[in-house]
This record gives sequence, structure tokens and C-alpha cells, in this order.
Amino acid sequence: MGEFWAEWGMLAYAAAALWAFFEGETFVLAAAAVGAVAGGIDPWILMVCVWLGSFAGDQTWFTLGRRFGPGALRRFPKAEPRVAQASRMLERYGTLFVLSFRFLYGIRNVAAATCGLAGMDRRRFAALNFVAAGIWAGSFVAAGWFLGAWLGPERLFFAIAALALGLALVFLGRHLIRRRRLAVARG
Repeated sequence: MGEFWAEWGMLAYAAAALWAFFEGETFVLAAAAVGAVAGGIDPWILMVCVWLGSFAGDQTWFTLGRRFGPGALRRFPKAEPRVAQASRMLERYGTLFVLSFRFLYGIRNVAAATCGLAGMDRRRFAALNFVAAGIWAGSFVAAGWFLGAWLGPERLFFAIAALALGLALVFLGRHLIRRRRLAVARG
């Protein structure tokens, strides 16, 4: 990560913004932690870039949900349970939901589209989304920075490797469980 920043300079921040456009928690944590340990990554520039990237990504999903939501649900029925869950949370918590959906595993990708699908006012969503993206960016950059400073260079490498291995095992386990459920359902 440090080499990436050293080689690409300001374009690395653009890559961070693009990554945050789609998702980005792990990347932001790792970049901030490496910045704390190795230097070369300005946490303020990183925070602003991922803030704007996250904001733009969720604005895009909101617009797509507003424009194509019902048709997209018919084309992608597997997304319907997550959209239903996000809709229930939006109805129940409203503003708090928009401010916090970035922190809820499994629904971030559909939450902004759900807000558009539900007919939330564009300006209200944009204002809440801007604040929420800032909270998200600030908290993940700060958490990564403090984690990197706390762990130091050697332990940080092992922590990132352990996290990557753990995530790979979780995704592999989920995949195997789904395959087993499908086999049981068919057979």
C-alpha cells in the first residue's frame, strides 16, 4: 500500500475515492494504517477523497433506485430480501437510517437505491448522505490511523494478513453453506 502511494502519488487518492464509490472500508482502514506507520499518505486528503467518493457512489445508487428501482427488482430478485430489509429500516428510522447505513453490513449497496425507490426527497437524501459520508470517512480514516500507530509496522502486517485470511474464510464458508443448502433443497 505504501509503495502504491509512493509510485502513484495523487492518483492513489483518486483510486481511494473510486474504491469508496463502490465500498471501501477495508481499503480505507489499510491505507490510513499504512500512512500512520510508513508515512506518505496524508490522512486529511485521504479522508476528503473517500468522503467525496462515498458520497458520489451513494448518490448514484439513489438516482438509479429512483429511476430504475422497480424494474431492477424484477430483473434481480435475489436483491429483494436486502431491499425489503433496508425499506423496513428506512420506514422505522428515517434520518438515522440514512446517517448509518454505511456501517450496516450487507445492506450498504442497496440502501441508497432503496431510499430512491422509496421516493425520498433528493435534496434531503443528498444533505443526509453528505453528512453520513463525512462521518464514515472520518471514522474509518481515524480508526485506521490509530490502529496503525498502535500496532506498529510488523504487527500491522500480521494484523492485515490475519484479517484478509479471516475474511476469505468467512466468504468461503458462506459459499459452501449456500451450496450445501441448494443441494439439500434440490435433492
